[in-house]
Amino acid sequence: MSLRLRLFRGVMRHGMKPLLRRARGVGGARAGLVAVSLLFPPPFGPRSRREVIGGVPCLRLTGGDGAAGPVLLWMHGGSHVAGSAFTHRAMVGRIIRVAGGQAVLPDYRRAPEHPAPAGYDDGVRVLEALWAAGVAPGRIVLGGDSAGGGLAAGLLAEAEARGKPPGGVVLLSPWADLTLAGASIRSNAAREALLPAERMPEMVDLIRGVLDPADPRLSPLFARWAGSCPALICVGTTEILLDDSLRLAEAMRQAGAQVDLVRQPGAPHVLAYLAPWVPEARAEIRRIAAFLRSL
Repeated sequence: MSLRLRLFRGVMRHGMKPLLRRARGVGGARAGLVAVSLLFPPPFGPRSRREVIGGVPCLRLTGGDGAAGPVLLWMHGGSHVAGSAFTHRAMVGRIIRVAGGQAVLPDYRRAPEHPAPAGYDDGVRVLEALWAAGVAPGRIVLGGDSAGGGLAAGLLAEAEARGKPPGGVVLLSPWADLTLAGASIRSNAAREALLPAERMPEMVDLIRGVLDPADPRLSPLFARWAGSCPALICVGTTEILLDDSLRLAEAMRQAGAQVDLVRQPGAPHVLAYLAPWVPEARAEIRRIAAFLRSL
């Protein structure tokens, strides 16, 4: 583990995690994620523009070969209550700069003002609009991190059910089971660098609205899979959501999908977000870009 990664882990563990443990309401979490995102400015190269796709405000990032490359539909993280296209534009922009193509980042509706399945429904609307605009399903790659990784996995199941599977899916530390049945939520609680495990049940109640936590729109671990496209799943070994990735990868493999599961020793939640400051994060960006190019 690099010195820089150790430093960031320490800042998360002793600074950010205690703040999340004590936070009341979602305003602080939203403002905090915006503030953190300012430490990671977007890269030079990709062009950005705001547009409305399927009635959903989105940010589109375009690389040098955007007309010919993949279209990465990225659902941002933030525990379903925070985050935005703005807070995640830098990480996704770095992926596009290396991989080429373009990315679409929806500003989907968030809880508690808009409980589930509002965010999922917005993702479906954007996906349908891309299809209607003539983007071939196989050219689209679904992606997301944390809660957005769960949403992206749910969109994959929906696309497969409609017979329009994407070219692939990229999931970074996905939150795929809101029933909180993963053993690592307890076994990794003390080692987790960022997320306070004791707040997870409270978050689920804030997010789920009238849905059962096992509803596949919230917990894609329980979705029906067709195994139609390759997947890349990246997760740290000390994360409380480690088992969400392990069980999701196994479910996809049982359906016949080719799944590349990368377990990064000691990596914090959504390691790739720490690029360009952390060498392991830069390596993960390159891994994601190589996966996209392979499609």
